[in-house]
Amino acid sequence: MVAIPSRHKSLVLLAGVILLQVLLLAVQIKRDSQGRLIRVWTVGAMSPFQRAGAHGVGSIRGIWNHYFALQNTTRDNEQLRRENDALKLQITQLQSKAAEADRLAGLLNFRKLHMEVPMVGARVIGASAGTATQTIDIDRGERDGIKRNMGVITPDGVVGKVIESYANTAQVLLLTDKDSGVGALLTESRVQSPVGGTGEPLLFMKYVPNDDSVNNGEHVVTSGMDRIFPRDLPVGTIVDIKPGNPFKQIRVRPAANLERLEEVIVLLTLHPLELRTESESAASQQTPAAKPAAQVPTARP
Repeated sequence: MVAIPSRHKSLVLLAGVILLQVLLLAVQIKRDSQGRLIRVWTVGAMSPFQRAGAHGVGSIRGIWNHYFALQNTTRDNEQLRRENDALKLQITQLQSKAAEADRLAGLLNFRKLHMEVPMVGARVIGASAGTATQTIDIDRGERDGIKRNMGVITPDGVVGKVIESYANTAQVLLLTDKDSGVGALLTESRVQSPVGGTGEPLLFMKYVPNDDSVNNGEHVVTSGMDRIFPRDLPVGTIVDIKPGNPFKQIRVRPAANLERLEEVIVLLTLHPLELRTESESAASQQTPAAKPAAQVPTARP
């Protein structure tokens, strides 16, 4: 093999490069419709580096933007949380005022239906803390004509009686207390028997013989025999009956919600009165001249 002198090696290499460039240009001219081959190779070689750089710059920009965005989002969330808490408080206050308005409307309607009965409304300002006694305190007292043993009711039913009266406040013994009681009457069987408390939410109807017919769901009203409460005030509903010795064991659910009292009515009299029904009150208002005696409370013998 003939050796090529070293001084001619560079010329041979240059000629080979020029020949390669000519061939590439020829191929490039043939593929002009599909894009430039050298440019395609160059772009293909540089694309991974460009994508990596763009991804890194985008990540840094996103982290930087999100840092400030999260700071603003945290402040916005705190403000929204405070506004949400304020709105919840306003809703609770509005619901409480609406419920109070409904209760006061019920008291006013009851007062209008029994204009002939002396009574005064009172607000509950305290309750007994222990379980030994079941009492509440009201914001009316001797200056409002309240005395001991006066009956306390709501439009729903009997609450209890006044056991202590002071200048501006009074203490009421609830019907659920062990020492409390009321003369009662069953609306269907007409059995009369006292109803008292046991210190629990349910009342107890006493001294009903086993032979007497008593039904679950039967309503219990005041009999007026205790000379504290007028007749026919709701006391409760019978929820449980068991045979006993010698009397039945009858449990009564109070008609008034004695565990959530907020406003009550005090009957300002120690004499028995006849509370009229709504229809009787409406009839008397339409024809007041025909029933003059109905405007005056009458004491029962």
